Amino acid sequence: MPVRTIDWVDGAVELVDQTLLPDKLVTLRIHTVGELIEAIQRLAVRGAPALGVAGALGVVLADGDPGRIAALRAARPTAVNLAWGVDRAAAHLNGGREAVLAAALKVRDDDIAACRAMGERGADLLEGDRLRIMTVCNTGGLAAVERGTALGVVQTLHERGRLAEVLALETRPLLQGARLTTWELARMGAPHRLIADSAGPYLLAKGGVDAVLIGADRIAANGDTANKIGSYALALGAERAGVPFVVVAPESTIDQGTPSGEHIEIEDRGPGEIVTVRGVRVAPEGTQASNPAFDVTPHDLISAIVTEQRVIRP
Repeated sequence: MPVRTIDWVDGAVELVDQTLLPDKLVTLRIHTVGELIEAIQRLAVRGAPALGVAGALGVVLADGDPGRIAALRAARPTAVNLAWGVDRAAAHLNGGREAVLAAALKVRDDDIAACRAMGERGADLLEGDRLRIMTVCNTGGLAAVERGTALGVVQTLHERGRLAEVLALETRPLLQGARLTTWELARMGAPHRLIADSAGPYLLAKGGVDAVLIGADRIAANGDTANKIGSYALALGAERAGVPFVVVAPESTIDQGTPSGEHIEIEDRGPGEIVTVRGVRVAPEGTQASNPAFDVTPHDLISAIVTEQRVIRP
């Protein structure tokens, strides 16, 4: 039985505290909406699909309080899944707590099924054996409930014997690639190497990669995709190198209400994460910093968007 990133257990939300990985695997029990918002904002739980499940389960904790539901919905602005999950569960408030819980558990179960379907569909899409895959941030089970999105495709390729190697970007400033993706790849027994973010486009140019796989936090109606900062640079490098650049995300990440990428609000998380690394200062006191957590890849740089239902060619 795989470790579930987030679940409902005995009347509370249980989630893996991702800020402590890879050093410690600690599960938190969340009893209030305030605790859940704090966990979301400090990235104890992160990843678009996992945030959707968190939003749905958080409505159960809110006990119908509209203020707490609104605060949860707005806890992080860029990823559309959080608000989507909140809205899915909140639509059942008139049925009482049990109806809300049933709706939230369906969001959880649908995510598990969607991740498995995305893994199969994405692996079917990619041609060739012994594939070398590049990815940024963390898109595995830690970003969902189980298996994940882009890393779910990697896991399926590995299970089919078609994976040669994964090149995982470290993903500054919070090192989700170095801390989380390598941890998940090691647990699945997949061969991998860690690279600096700035090395990605160069290695693409040298011909060392067969495909780039990323997740998504919001996909606009025209296919423009917001994902972890650094994704756009990989898309540019992949375009120049003639390497497929594939986005893997559930249908819930597609936001038809957002016409294009220029309408996506990009969260800036402040200078603290830039001038320090895991609590250790690396820049002089008083250094100013800009810290956009995401960038937007234009749809014309995307080879395909893989969801649990279809393959979209922007």
